[in-house]
Amino acid sequence: MRKPTPPHDEAGTPPGGEVSEFLRAWSDGDRAALDRLTPIVYDELHRLARRYMKGERPGHSLQTTALVNEACMRLVDYKSMQWQNRAHFFAVSAQLMRRILVDHARRRNLKRGGGVQHVSLDHTAMVGGERAADLVALDDAMNLLGKLDPRKVQVVEMRFLGGLSVEETAEVPKVSAVTVMRDWSTARAWLYRELAGGATDGL
Repeated sequence: MRKPTPPHDEAGTPPGGEVSEFLRAWSDGDRAALDRLTPIVYDELHRLARRYMKGERPGHSLQTTALVNEACMRLVDYKSMQWQNRAHFFAVSAQLMRRILVDHARRRNLKRGGGVQHVSLDHTAMVGGERAADLVALDDAMNLLGKLDPRKVQVVEMRFLGGLSVEETAEVPKVSAVTVMRDWSTARAWLYRELAGGATDGL
């Protein structure tokens, strides 16, 4: 299904004020607000999906559009969410896409009795080198990190997976940009050690 082309600002992202307006209406119980919001953010959700899918093998059975559509369907269940702003919306969307891809990978592994689903860990964004990590292993590592420090997982989701800027990331947990960078550096090092099989008793 082709979505209408939304207006974008000079940076190529949806107008933040309009997105926030629809999010507030949705939080206030306007069920039609999500329908009005979706065409505006559809291209940005596709950008998130492409970022997730770029490390997958060619011919992956879950395609970018299917990932976006599945995320949109799951967002319907967030009708009681008190959305803060545009950054909060895309942070939740990034988290949903990670969950969808991991669930998909786990189902395929169960059917095949194993197998590997890979996600690229770009050395400029995550843990170093051109190394590819198993998507399920990355999810397990992030879940373990979340038990130690949920905010650091949120930062990883928004920065590495969601592609949000430091400033946008800082808006969601309401911390400074310096804190985001510190969390990002610590989480990156911790995940590297965990995925490499090192000791990860603490942060």
